[in-house]
Amino acid sequence: MFACVIHGARDLRVESREIPTPQPKEVLIRLGAGGICGSDLHYFHDGGVADFRIRQPMILGHEVAGEVVACGAEVGSVKPGDRVAVNPAKYCGVCPQCRAGRAHLCSEVRFFGSASRFPHVQGGFSEFFVAAESQCVPVTSGISYPELACAEPLAVALHAVNQAGRLTGKSVLVTGAGPIGLLVATAAKFAGASEITITDRFSAPLAIAAKLGVDHTLNIAEHPEALKEFISDRGEFDVALEASGAVPALVNCFESVKPAARIVQVGMLSSAQLPLGRIISREIEFVGTFRFNQEYAQAVKLLESGRINIQPLITHRLPLKGAVEAFGVASDRNQAIKVSLVPA
Repeated sequence: MFACVIHGARDLRVESREIPTPQPKEVLIRLGAGGICGSDLHYFHDGGVADFRIRQPMILGHEVAGEVVACGAEVGSVKPGDRVAVNPAKYCGVCPQCRAGRAHLCSEVRFFGSASRFPHVQGGFSEFFVAAESQCVPVTSGISYPELACAEPLAVALHAVNQAGRLTGKSVLVTGAGPIGLLVATAAKFAGASEITITDRFSAPLAIAAKLGVDHTLNIAEHPEALKEFISDRGEFDVALEASGAVPALVNCFESVKPAARIVQVGMLSSAQLPLGRIISREIEFVGTFRFNQEYAQAVKLLESGRINIQPLITHRLPLKGAVEAFGVASDRNQAIKVSLVPA
């Protein structure tokens, strides 16, 4: 089979690998589609994500969906022929966080396509891959595989919005209109936000945001003072969700929210000097959000039902065998939002 394997920074190869054999509680899945994520791009460009560096060849990919082709002897909830979304996280179930209902903070989690552990956890960008039965969420609708693979980033967005608290009737700022930021805005709208504003430095994702029903889009590269002017005209925000991972964007959040507002940090942020005094003087709540918990199953249901339309985000469907070229496309924010790898 073919697999998309990262060996180091700028060293991505499509290689031939043996088809894996599922263990008793595992299933073998034929890839239907896999979405290229920001963390995949970090591995591609930088050879790692934050402190997690590539130390051995690793198959990338954690936004995946496909068809079950074989089951281990102890599998009972899915069968060959089933179409499944695949939760990339396999939790231990016994650590303090798992027992407290916070499995997404599991200390022993094994996450597809991640170098956080050694040996690395292989991902799903291959013609066939194995997953635990517990990671598979069967679907019965005719939803496309590229859409279904977006259950993972949608789950991230749903969890971030849950961290923001009740949004009904509130004005929301989202900074960063990458795939996660766009989905955060979509999830905030679904949660009842009355008005959503999103900022970015590129026009293409802001155009997608408008198609998704975001009320206001601000290009801060073309108009650096756009956010300040917007606040001066319409007032400060009740909630901000920072999805870019850029320090200036977070500073904008601190300067744009009302007293007693909540800021949720979604993007991975480097260490930097921040205006933390505003947390004290304006009683701002600054909270983090990490991956997802029960939101994955919710994301699958929302996509299956059509209650959240993800199609505008999927700008490219490219062949797995051309993964190197696909990663180049995905790196260009002027043309790509979500690039989906498909078998053919």
